[in-house]
Amino acid sequence: MGGDNAPQSVLAGVRIAAEQGIPVLLVGQPEQLPDDGEFEVVPASQVISMGAEAASSVRKMKDSSVVRAAEAVRDGRASAMVSGGNTGAAMAASLLRMGRIRGVSRPAIATPIVVPGRAWPNVMLDSGANTECSAEWLVQFAQMGAVYCRDRWGVAEPRVGLLSNGEEAGKGSPLVKEAFELLEDKTWQARTGAVFAGNVEGRDLLEDLVDVIVTDGFTGNVALKTAEGVAKQLISALLEAFDSSDEARQGAEMLAPALTPLYDKFNPDSVGGAILLGVRGVTIISHGASSPRALANAIEVAHELAERDTVGSLRRILSSE
Repeated sequence: MGGDNAPQSVLAGVRIAAEQGIPVLLVGQPEQLPDDGEFEVVPASQVISMGAEAASSVRKMKDSSVVRAAEAVRDGRASAMVSGGNTGAAMAASLLRMGRIRGVSRPAIATPIVVPGRAWPNVMLDSGANTECSAEWLVQFAQMGAVYCRDRWGVAEPRVGLLSNGEEAGKGSPLVKEAFELLEDKTWQARTGAVFAGNVEGRDLLEDLVDVIVTDGFTGNVALKTAEGVAKQLISALLEAFDSSDEARQGAEMLAPALTPLYDKFNPDSVGGAILLGVRGVTIISHGASSPRALANAIEVAHELAERDTVGSLRRILSSE
């Protein structure tokens, strides 16, 4: 029921995923969902709107679709949850219903960022779950990001960078400076198999300098949306230039075979969504305006992480559960 074009866009994405052999459980208002037996439906009478206050809505609206979906994961009825609705509500429902991994103070949203010429992305966290953080939380984000990067993409020794306003060790806010000192500790690096690579800057988000980028949720969200906005404007400018004359259009036709794969790689729909790390279940958060293709990719990511038991890896390494 979540998203700008729900449930129609969600259902279209679910059908794409189902065609790929991924079993899907729908959660929402039955009158809005198919009743032909195509999919199993968990009824939920309430819907938390995109603009609603997250924590209070999750506590009050116990029969909302996002709460029922989180309960389905908690109870073992589902292996993962995918939501294109209110991000805060998805986070709060996951935290309150699934619970937090022991040893993790705050969950974080881990967002993949495409790195040109590399098979795996950079993972940035936090991308918006915690606008204010402590240095200790940033170290936990580093650990979770390293385990996730290794578990999902097979990066044997993930390099972790701390987002700052300069690459020198002394640069950054008091939070960044304190986190830098804690991240230099070899103990957490040995436990996760990661290497702390020092500070990285905003210009390094798409560079092959690190594999995991750690920051607070406010900075991470601003950096991520800035990068998305620049990419969107650049693509628009290129399309306008390609259509500016007959010669440009001819050149565009010649370049299309080389540019199309690059466009697909940078298209947000190819990513699908970001994972909420630190809770005892797989939660994938998608954009509210996600297309059916993006939703299908988000479901595929959720399915893959459930099969890999990524949450189990996090629990074993972070909390010895």
